[in-house]
Amino acid sequence: MLLEMRFANFFSIKEEVCIDFKAGNIKTVAAKNLADNIFTVNEETLLKVQGIYGPNASGKSSIIKAAFFCRQLVIDSFQNNEGVVFSFIPFKFDGYYEKPSSFFINFITDGIEYEYSFTLTRNQILTEELYYYPGKRRAKIFTRDESAGTKKSDIYSFGEGLFIKPLDVAQSTGKTTLFISRASQMDREIAKKIYNYFRTELLIGLPQLSGQYAVDLFNENKKLIIEALKMADSDITDMNVKVESTPFIADTFNISRKGMPLSPNTIKTVEIINFYTVHKRNPDITFNLEGEESAGTIQIFNLLLILLDVCKNGKTLILDEFDASLHTELAQFILDLINASKSAQLLFTSHNTNLLNIKKMRRDQILFTNKKEDGSTEVYSLFDFKDFRENMDAEKCYLQGRFDAVPYINSSVATIKNLLEEN
Repeated sequence: MLLEMRFANFFSIKEEVCIDFKAGNIKTVAAKNLADNIFTVNEETLLKVQGIYGPNASGKSSIIKAAFFCRQLVIDSFQNNEGVVFSFIPFKFDGYYEKPSSFFINFITDGIEYEYSFTLTRNQILTEELYYYPGKRRAKIFTRDESAGTKKSDIYSFGEGLFIKPLDVAQSTGKTTLFISRASQMDREIAKKIYNYFRTELLIGLPQLSGQYAVDLFNENKKLIIEALKMADSDITDMNVKVESTPFIADTFNISRKGMPLSPNTIKTVEIINFYTVHKRNPDITFNLEGEESAGTIQIFNLLLILLDVCKNGKTLILDEFDASLHTELAQFILDLINASKSAQLLFTSHNTNLLNIKKMRRDQILFTNKKEDGSTEVYSLFDFKDFRENMDAEKCYLQGRFDAVPYINSSVATIKNLLEEN
């Protein structure tokens, strides 16, 4: 479960911004009616859904990119060689381009709370820290400070008995590699636990589900998937899945184990999972999902499968423009699906103001991004507006600019005509 993320000096993000999934202290009747929007773990009340709204270029995507960059560095940086340049741009104004960027994530996995953070420039990692809460007190697992000396024993400090031969890992960890990534690759148990959280529990974007797991997930939730697809395409009435053997002709240049060329006509068979839809016009005719349905239907189906995986296993999913091309009712269905789960979480960005409904979302679930005068991104919550009452129309207030996070455009036919005439 995700508790909190903080990022600084990353693309349009200058000063530290915070995405906090810890629920605010809201005791109104409206909040009580949304009891399914929260859950409790380790005595902490957490939100299941948070949505980020704001004008174009206000920094919504920068937040998603920062989370993705953090995740990928944990997963992949053990492969980095010296001289690697990290693929991001610090904030370009006010001298921040030369300053370090920082990343912090507070999460729970296997019932234990962790705080993991690191700072870096585009060329090297500067600091790295991992703390946990074995009880109610914060305890150190390791810290790293590359400015503390030249010896690994000066740079690193470790909690008692948590790592096997930690300095062996440190010796193998270069300045472009996160220690946690290297330690996981070197089979250190606590590092593997952190690594697996980022790899399997914190999902960003839409990974493709395949194999028997996708089949089982579909079969267990077939009715729900069909109902959701009906919202997108009312002509679909049924759906099935088949595991089919497909012939595969070996490449002429394939070489056998004995070094002899294989016959060009060597045929192998591979098992492929195919999903088929049935339409109202003729229930006896099926359509291959991947080959014959629209791109939108395929996208919705894949999104639903991922969401079902997230809901079933209590994962966190982060999506940019999650509802692009989706009808409002289907977008709301997706949010309801997360809220119906036990402990799944969704962070999304959107321009769909119809979802700004206080009867569906708590005030602390609605976040805004705004571009400040210096060009940097700020993030704040509807919960921060103490004068907003829950009998008000949040969508109307947002569009009126009450929360600042809307573009101010002097747009009219006459204005545009003048601009065209000037050119």
